[in-house]
Amino acid sequence: MINIHFIINPIAGSGKNELDIKLLREYFDAHTFNIVLKYSEYKGHAVKLTNDSIKDDARIIVACGGDGTINEVASTLIGTSILLGIIPIGSGNGLASNLSIPKNIKKALRLIQQQQFTTIDVGCVNNRYFFSNTGLGLPANVIEKYELSEKRTLLSYVRATFKSVNQYTKKEKLQIQINEKTTYLNPFLILISNSNEMGYNMSLTPKANLQDGLLDVIVIPEIKLIKMLYFGLCMLFRKPEYLKEALCFQSDHITLLRTPGSGFQSQIDGELVKFEDQKLTISIKERSLNVII
Repeated sequence: MINIHFIINPIAGSGKNELDIKLLREYFDAHTFNIVLKYSEYKGHAVKLTNDSIKDDARIIVACGGDGTINEVASTLIGTSILLGIIPIGSGNGLASNLSIPKNIKKALRLIQQQQFTTIDVGCVNNRYFFSNTGLGLPANVIEKYELSEKRTLLSYVRATFKSVNQYTKKEKLQIQINEKTTYLNPFLILISNSNEMGYNMSLTPKANLQDGLLDVIVIPEIKLIKMLYFGLCMLFRKPEYLKEALCFQSDHITLLRTPGSGFQSQIDGELVKFEDQKLTISIKERSLNVII
């Protein structure tokens, strides 16, 4: 008997989905699969639910939600042989899109039913994992405002972006070390990606690969408002390099130092995260998560 556990964020996306035992039994018969449904109730709850599922010998654990829910479930499965399934019922769904996992629930269930999987790289910021990307500056400010919106929609994300650009002010300088080179910037944006999508089919790192053992990095130093607007157009067309100020790198190890040390505000897979640390060490764990595709 194969234990398959579904960890569902009941308020993901529109908060309405058709996931129930009746539907799941159409894809996972009672003679082969033992189905367990669990519902997360607060931020971080999916981590506990996943740990409990591991103790209960789950062979497949399916994250049903957006990138935040997937992050909580997947972070707990790193280095195990357990298969991660994904049903993308969130708003952005960046990782699922990169993996070509359909938003249609029934099509996603069909993939999980087949149990074909691949092993992907995982990013790490100090003691936190990321699967799509992590960002500071504008990306963190956008997520901060996006989380305050009543609805998690593309329109809400666009509004949050415009508000963040409009309110952009100079930040403290960071010491950024990439590929053993150090530079000082007053960054408008830093994005470090494992996957090639941020969500909503947008990307600042369209060439990023989940299996190349490298992180794709884009740094935009302090720029004027007209350049910010131009950069927004470049992002829509997935051509961030068209902004001449954009610094693009690939690396397996990045160090960020805040001077003076006042901590960091960042976004990790679309969720706002605050670090009290004066130093962030960002690295990659190669081929450490099994994902059904």
